[in-house]
Amino acid sequence: MLPSMELASLHDKFIVPLAVYSRVSTSLCNSSKRTVPFRSLRQRNLCYASSSEALVANSRKDNEKQSSSGVVVSKKEDASGDLKSWMHKNGLPPCKVVLLERPSHDAKHMPIHYIAASEDLQAGDVAFSVPNSLVVTLERVLGNETIAELLTTNKLSELACLALYLMYEKKQGKKSFWYPYIRELDRQRGRGQLAVESPLLWSEDELAYLTGSPTKAEVLERADGIKREYDELDTVWFMAGSLFQQYPYDIPTEAFPFEIFKQAFVAIQSCVVHLQKVSLARRFALVPLGPPLLAYRSNCKAMLSAVDGAVELVVDRPYKAGEPIVVWCGPQPNSKLLINYGFVDEDNQYDRIVIKAALNTEDPQYQEKRMVAQRNGRLSVQVFQIYVGKEKEAISDVLPYLRLGYVSDPSEMQTVICSQGPICPRN
Repeated sequence: MLPSMELASLHDKFIVPLAVYSRVSTSLCNSSKRTVPFRSLRQRNLCYASSSEALVANSRKDNEKQSSSGVVVSKKEDASGDLKSWMHKNGLPPCKVVLLERPSHDAKHMPIHYIAASEDLQAGDVAFSVPNSLVVTLERVLGNETIAELLTTNKLSELACLALYLMYEKKQGKKSFWYPYIRELDRQRGRGQLAVESPLLWSEDELAYLTGSPTKAEVLERADGIKREYDELDTVWFMAGSLFQQYPYDIPTEAFPFEIFKQAFVAIQSCVVHLQKVSLARRFALVPLGPPLLAYRSNCKAMLSAVDGAVELVVDRPYKAGEPIVVWCGPQPNSKLLINYGFVDEDNQYDRIVIKAALNTEDPQYQEKRMVAQRNGRLSVQVFQIYVGKEKEAISDVLPYLRLGYVSDPSEMQTVICSQGPICPRN
């Protein structure tokens, strides 16, 4: 790979590097675990992020635990609340998983729950099948598939709509059908599978650990996007008749401060499931037995799938009773895993460096270079993906484009134009 100084120098030549996105270095996390949180970095910081709840922040009394819905829950009640029992009571058929807990690395936080096998499983076994009546989708939230598609193809994302819906449900406290599930989200506090918050909730001091990495810019850009969506929340309230009728005086931006919405958005982002082969109004779903109770893994093939009347999980590997169950997180690089779920995966075959470069439009030979690039299947603004373990192949792919940008002699450019091969002459 070319040194960073050499890439930078291209600006003064004939190719303009727009950005170089380096992957989140797992060497920063000195751990032998396969999925690595940014725990070691965060523990060095004496100022932890504020203990914001997953959906709404509230203060706590010494001898009480208060959920972010504003409902005070005694320790006894909080410990006895069982998400899985509530689901069985409301239609969840017998399944092969159990809800266990692991301590948080921060003693100030409650332990987090995770899904484990309740018995030995073999690849191909159905671990659970959650009926659609226990799955939250936009079709259910808005009550109209047309409205759902209209909202999500314009100014608002599915995540914003789902977050707003659960925030309204929280206002009902125990009267809400979803109270046990919301309380579970509050227990997770917007943390991922390893009890680490998404950097979207980190303090400025903690974000300083990402200085020098393009991931920091991605975090700030995502945060700005959440703010833009917050500013459009009233659109949902006016267009969704179900919300308007239930809370006629609770205009979203007046009922919920931005920081509360941001916490809710990040919590939903960490657990939403992308279903395949369903309508747009059902493709983003909240499944109570899904993530973050299910851990994500890059080298896994199991996925939550929509079947007739339910969302089910078929495991892709054997499990011993008590072993945590994992699912595929999609082809996401570590930077996305960190932002979305608060962890990076050392075995992530989809991790990559992205190099985005462009031919200089002020180059006198720009049109000729653009023609040569197109002839070889390249664009005037080109993105190159460099995957882990395939660096040599990537360099062979990138160098011809870079050499094309360096050509300055008109006669040499004519040689390039007449060349039938994909490789530009070496300087």
